[in-house]
Amino acid sequence: MPFTEIGEVPRPTHRTRVFEFGWQSWSPTGAYRLGETPPRPADDNVQIICYRPETPVPAGTFQGEGLLAVDPGDGGPVSVFSGAGPERVPSIRAREAGDRLVVSADGPVTRHEVDGGLDAALRWWAQRTAAGHAPAEFPAVPPMWCSWYGYWDKVTDTDILANLALAERHGLDADMFLIDDGYEAEIGDWLELRPGFGSLERSLGAVLETGRRAGLWLAPFLVGRRSRVFREHPDWLVGDAHAGTMWDQDLAVLDVTHPDAAAHLTEVFQRFGALGVSHFKLDYLYAGALAGRRHEDVDPIAAYRRGLEIIRAAAGPDATLHACGAPMLPSLGLVDIMRVSPDTAPRVLPRAGDLSQPSQLGARLTGAAREFLHARWWVNDPDCIMARPEVEAREEWAEHIAAGGGLRGSGDPIAALDAWGLETTRRLLVPTRTEPS
Repeated sequence: MPFTEIGEVPRPTHRTRVFEFGWQSWSPTGAYRLGETPPRPADDNVQIICYRPETPVPAGTFQGEGLLAVDPGDGGPVSVFSGAGPERVPSIRAREAGDRLVVSADGPVTRHEVDGGLDAALRWWAQRTAAGHAPAEFPAVPPMWCSWYGYWDKVTDTDILANLALAERHGLDADMFLIDDGYEAEIGDWLELRPGFGSLERSLGAVLETGRRAGLWLAPFLVGRRSRVFREHPDWLVGDAHAGTMWDQDLAVLDVTHPDAAAHLTEVFQRFGALGVSHFKLDYLYAGALAGRRHEDVDPIAAYRRGLEIIRAAAGPDATLHACGAPMLPSLGLVDIMRVSPDTAPRVLPRAGDLSQPSQLGARLTGAAREFLHARWWVNDPDCIMARPEVEAREEWAEHIAAGGGLRGSGDPIAALDAWGLETTRRLLVPTRTEPS
């Protein structure tokens, strides 16, 4: 849809701030003064993977996805421009035009004037939007251990068993062990193992024998071009949809509106559930909301929400759905935990200066800006604790994790932790806060 003007904010000053709400987990989010340039993608591939692909932002323009708020900076009400809910998410823009900010959108938007400053306005909007979608209460979620930041995509079952033993030895209270990317043969071939991984049944079984919960990573809406699914089932793919390039290959999108593709997705989650997996980290979910030709003529957000509903039905009502790289508003009411920032990293600064890319700085800024969602929409995931000596500014990263109420997860090989790292990890591995900030 074309952008049309929907309102204006008169007489902005140097104290005026515009809050941009990013499209998905990794999209930068924050408040910016007039004249500042908010974070923008470093290249076209990043635009697809980390921003909203169909609405790149023109120069000199602020843009929020489903929400844009303007704080005049003089103590007056905050202007909150927002869409109706998770099913329709307009892009909302603001640009300076003389002595006013002109606001436009590519879909229906309402405007509210909210007193109390920007933080209060964001909390008000989150609570209002949650009504009828999110649960009224959020039970505490215990802490976890995750393989990704220690072993990347070369994780093995031996690594899982070793860290399980070390967690017991060092008294690290990780209630769930999450096997991240690296066990699968190819992106899309989830039930086939990478030859070097070992036995998934062995590693999951060992976790369950200790009384812990078992978690597993998937990117359920992605299909890599090297995968068997891509070769054998082209009819399962969304036509003309390109999900970017990662893992040294182009990525296609699974069409969950195709009955056979939906049955395949159901089988994957039922099979893993039968192995005892009760926590599913669902990554790169942005792919499910990409535009393209589907078996059924539904809009991309409706297809995305259907995909999550299929997963929920297959995984079972007691499974935990943990979203990442996920469209924020379209996920409301369908996931239990949501990554609210880009990936962290052992380094502070992102490559190419793009704050959507893995870095502590990007994760801190966007994670803090979305803290207001915790225990209103879902349990926030600020990403993993990393406390081993090689991690830059590990003290500052630990402070960021401690300040939030969200999910706590250790991301270090436990053997790599020194005395400070062990003490800090023990201190931070606590359940989530049940009350919103």
